[in-house]
Order: sequence, then C-alpha cells, then structure tokens
Amino acid sequence: MGRRSGGGGGTVGVPWLLLLLGCCCCSRRIFAAADTDPNDLAVLNTLFTSLNSPGQLNGWQANGGDPCGQSWKGVICSGSGVTKILLPNLGLSGNLAYNMNNLGSLTELDMSQNSLGGGNQIQYNLPYMKLEKLDLSFNSLTGDLPQSFTGLSSLKKLYLQNNQFTGYINVLANLPLEALNVANNRFTGWIPSQLKKINSIQTDGNSWSTGPAPPPPPYTAPPPPNRRNGPGQNGDGSGGKSGIGGGGVAGIIISLLVVGAIVAFFLIKRRKRKAAMEEHFEQHQPFTSFPSNEVKDMKPIDESTAVDIESLSSPTSISLKPPLKIEHHKSFDDDDDFSNKPVSKKSNIAPIKATVYSVADLQMATDSFSFDNLVGEGTFGRVYRAQFNDGKVLAIKKLDSTVMPFQSSDDFAELVSNISKLHHPNLNELVGYCMEHGQHLLVYDFHRNGSLHDLLHLSDEYSKPLSWNSRVKIALGSARALEYLHEICSPSIIHKNFKSSNILLDSEFNPHLSDAGLASFIPDAEFQAAEQSAGYTAPEVDMTGQYTLKSDVYSFGVVMLELLTGRRPFDSSRPRSEQSLVRWATPQLHDIDALDRMVDPALKGLYPAKSLSRFADVLALCVQPEPEFRPPMSEVVQALVRLVQRANMTKRMLDGDTSRRADDQDPDFI
Repeated sequence: MGRRSGGGGGTVGVPWLLLLLGCCCCSRRIFAAADTDPNDLAVLNTLFTSLNSPGQLNGWQANGGDPCGQSWKGVICSGSGVTKILLPNLGLSGNLAYNMNNLGSLTELDMSQNSLGGGNQIQYNLPYMKLEKLDLSFNSLTGDLPQSFTGLSSLKKLYLQNNQFTGYINVLANLPLEALNVANNRFTGWIPSQLKKINSIQTDGNSWSTGPAPPPPPYTAPPPPNRRNGPGQNGDGSGGKSGIGGGGVAGIIISLLVVGAIVAFFLIKRRKRKAAMEEHFEQHQPFTSFPSNEVKDMKPIDESTAVDIESLSSPTSISLKPPLKIEHHKSFDDDDDFSNKPVSKKSNIAPIKATVYSVADLQMATDSFSFDNLVGEGTFGRVYRAQFNDGKVLAIKKLDSTVMPFQSSDDFAELVSNISKLHHPNLNELVGYCMEHGQHLLVYDFHRNGSLHDLLHLSDEYSKPLSWNSRVKIALGSARALEYLHEICSPSIIHKNFKSSNILLDSEFNPHLSDAGLASFIPDAEFQAAEQSAGYTAPEVDMTGQYTLKSDVYSFGVVMLELLTGRRPFDSSRPRSEQSLVRWATPQLHDIDALDRMVDPALKGLYPAKSLSRFADVLALCVQPEPEFRPPMSEVVQALVRLVQRANMTKRMLDGDTSRRADDQDPDFI
C-alpha cells in the first residue's frame, strides 16, 4: 500500500525537517544549560595547575573550558554546578587548589591513592556547605587537622587513613559522621567520646594516649551568650548560691600556681635561648661579596611543637610566651643580655639585618591569615597582605614546606642570610622574617599595583592598559634586576623562576623582581618538579633539568613577548598553532607588518614603530633555542638603554614639530 502525501508532492519531509530543527534547538538549550558555573570553572582551572597540570586528567585545562559540558575526567555535574570530583589512584602530585571552598555544590571529593603533599594547606581549601564525603586516604599529607574541619557540617564519610597527619582529632568531634577512618597516621591525644559512637570507625596505627582522658582545666572561658547556663546558674544572677564556692577557690589557686610555673619556666628558657643565639650567629662565610650586617634575632625551633598559623583563629591562641611586656620587632642586638657571655663557635651562618616578627605580629596584621588577605599563591607558597598598627603595609610569604622542606633552623637561617644581602632598586627586598612554631615566613615590601601578570592578563574592561612607555620601563628595570643577580653578585645567582607574576609594580610602575635567591636553596630537579608555570622554561631545561644564567635570559625574553603582545606564554584556549607564545611569535618578529599585527590590541596603536622594532630585536635574541647564542643580561640592559636614549633624542628633535603622528601623542613617548 503506497503512502499518501498530506499535500503536494514535495511536502512529505517538511514535518520531519521541523522536528529536526526543534531537536537542534532543544539540544542547544541543553548544551547551554550544561555550561559550567564560572566560579566552579575557575576552581577546576586552579586545581589543574595545583596538581602540576597532569596529562592523565583528560579534558582538563589551566584556563577556560567547560567541565560540565565537555565531561572532564572525574568531574560530575548537576546542571551548571560541579557536584563530585572523583580522581582516585591516578598518580597525581601537588596540592589541592587554594580556592576549592568556592565549590558551593560539591558533595563528594575523592583524591585517594595519589601522591598529594602538604597538609595544613587544605585549611582554606575545603568546600564546607554541602560536602558529604571526603576521601584523602593514601597520600602524603602532613600536619595537624585544621580548625576549618569543624565547618564541614554535612560531612558523613571521612577517610584520612595512610597519611602522615599529626596532632589531635578533636575538630571532628561534632561532625555528623557515619564512617571515619584515620588509621595509620601520627595522631596523638585521646579519641573524643562522640566519635566512639560511630558504627564504622577505624583508628589503629596511631599514637593515642592511654588511660582516662584528662579533666577540663581548672579555668575555662565563660560560655558564649547563646549557651544555656549550667546547673546552679541563672541568667540574671539570682537564685542558687552566690559567691565562689570552695571548689572555685581551689581552682583559682591551682590556676595561679600553673601560670606562675609557666612564667618561671619561660623566663629561664628565654635566658638560655639568648645565650645560645650568639653561638648560632658567630662566624660566617659570606654568600655574596657584600659587607656583613649586624646580627639580628634567629630563634631556634622545636619542630615537635610546630603549629600551623593559618589554622588558628587569633594571635592569642598560639602564644607560648609568658605574659611579659614585649617590644615587637625588637632584635637581639638591642638586648644587653648578650654583652659579656663567653660562647663557643658552632655556626657559620651569616649575620642578618632584617626585622624579626613573631607569629602573633603577623597574625594580627593579616587578620589571622584570613582568606580576604590572600593576594596570591606561587611556587614557594602563599602571599598575604599585612596591615600593621603603624600603618605600614607589607607582604607575608608563607613558605610551602613541601617545596622548601627545611631540615633544621640552620637551613632557614642560611636562606634568610643569603637573601637579606640582595639589594637593588629593582628587587623586592626582604624586610623581615619569622621562625616560630615550625613556621617559616618571609616579609617583603607590598606593591600596590600588583604583578605584571595580573595587569596584563587579568585586568577588566575598566582598567587602564599599560602604555608603551611603561612596558619598556618594566622591561629595562627587570633586566637590570637580572643583571645584578647574574653579574654583580658573587657568586652569580640564577633566579630559575623569572616570570611576569614575579614582577611586582609600585605606584609608579617601577618593577621589583620577587623570589630572588629562593630557588637557589632547591636542587634543579626538585625545583623543576615544583615549578608550575608553563611557557617560561628554556628548552634545554626541559631536556637536561639544569638551570643556568642563559635559561634566565630565555625566561626574560618570554616576559618581553608578554609585554609586546599582551598574550600569556601558554594559552590552551587559543588554536593549537598559537598556544605557545614563543613558537607562534618568533617567526614573525622581523616582519614589520606581522609585528604590527602581533602588538597587544590594548595599546590601540599607540606605539612608535622604530621602538617596537628594536624591542622585538632584543627579545628575539633572548628566546633563541640555543643558549650559547643568547646575550648576557648586561648586553640586554645596554640595548634597552640605547632604545630609550634614541627615542628621547628623537623626542627632543620633534618637540617643536606639530605634525607628529597620532600614535606619538604621549608626551613621554619612547
């Protein structure tokens, strides 16, 4: 039986065509709905970088992408929100991302059976609100459980076994846990009674205290206003017995005795410590050819009492000092107790001229290292903005113990000694340091215009772009900083980590190179494994694993390319032929027409062609693949100085010429 058409001979396919079009529209709506929440995408981009950009994470990117729409490995979404990240047993290294607490929809995180390092870094990294299952088992995580665990109010299953966690597990006591495994760690103290009621709990392989748990201390802080009054107490103070009972008096007496004993103990210990400090800093073989500076405070550490400052709520919560009058920032060379004590010579650590800060100082200035004061995270650790009572604003770098694992206080003392001697107008110089409770912190100047990387790549549409003048000035100042490290310091210092995020800009857009001298402490192979920025590393470093002065020159050339083009050194969101900035740009550097097309569009054509061409000539020499053909930094500096001088001469000649080109209207144009 033949089919009849509903109309004319050519109309049979029309309903099907309409149906297909409808399906396409529906599919487009479904795809659009699957677009990942921008906050979740930013976290996953950061996580990919924090995990050292592993190739086994199929689909993952350091920038951009659509985890929910593109089905990134291990990522499960509901609508536009990431609800699960399941990445077990993939050989992953590195750390969790610092901004993971922005994953507002996450219910399950499984990073088990990998090689994740660090420990208290997860303090700010945990998504609190909806997380129901957290599995970090079989990694290499260290340190105490951070206080932020108390905020995991929906957590039902927690697996931390086979790590190297230390300290107590009291922060888990009030969580609604149904399953808990903390076996084979280094936990101490007592297992809270609340946790013993969990049906599925494993705690073996730790160093738990035996016997009954200790009673509460004689004095406890008064309950907060919303807590019910205890027996015999009334909110208005009436009823029951008034005054202090015999038990209360005994408690006060015991408290006074305990406080007195602690004060006496620390007074004795402080005097012994001072006597030991002179032994610690006498005798020294200088790191550079600069003159020695006066001795400053370097306190020895008992690593067994290490405390993570980021996990503490207030400066008072970590004070191990007696209630004495403390002069903040006071150095031991201001103390008369050193005057006539005979000491034996034990150490050759150089004298240090830098302010000594206590953990309490830095906690107070950073609001207990709050997330709001976190300004960045780099290869060596996190950086916080610190506002001190005298109005001074500084930057605090909390060194990552997984990248810089100091074996003793002498190791950190040597590092501080070395970098405290580096002095140049274009270096971000060390202001002070802190070494207390197992923490290692460096204090630097804070520069209000942030990093060159952020200014070039993260500025919004309302930000004023860098002028060509400023870009040349930044290149010249940064070149002078490297010239100082390479050719003035003795022995020479290889930076190893030269990149735009380590070039900080002051209010006048003068560059200040950060992290100078830090990488010298780390063997090349270990630093290469820890360094996470793609696109800056010289090709010979990738092949041999060895950093040289010429590999710094290559990295400098990459930054010059960033200044010229406004592009990132590696951008996976671009077409494959344009993802590597060096590979894309170098063939075009000597073609004037191509060069004009490469210039950062943010400049809107406001640059002189000759200056641009000379700038390109210099950077082309720096990024040559053969290290022996790259110039030393002194020659780079000279070339950039000549560029500026010629431009200034041209400007003077044109001062009376009213027919200057539109792109030369900047009065200070180079």
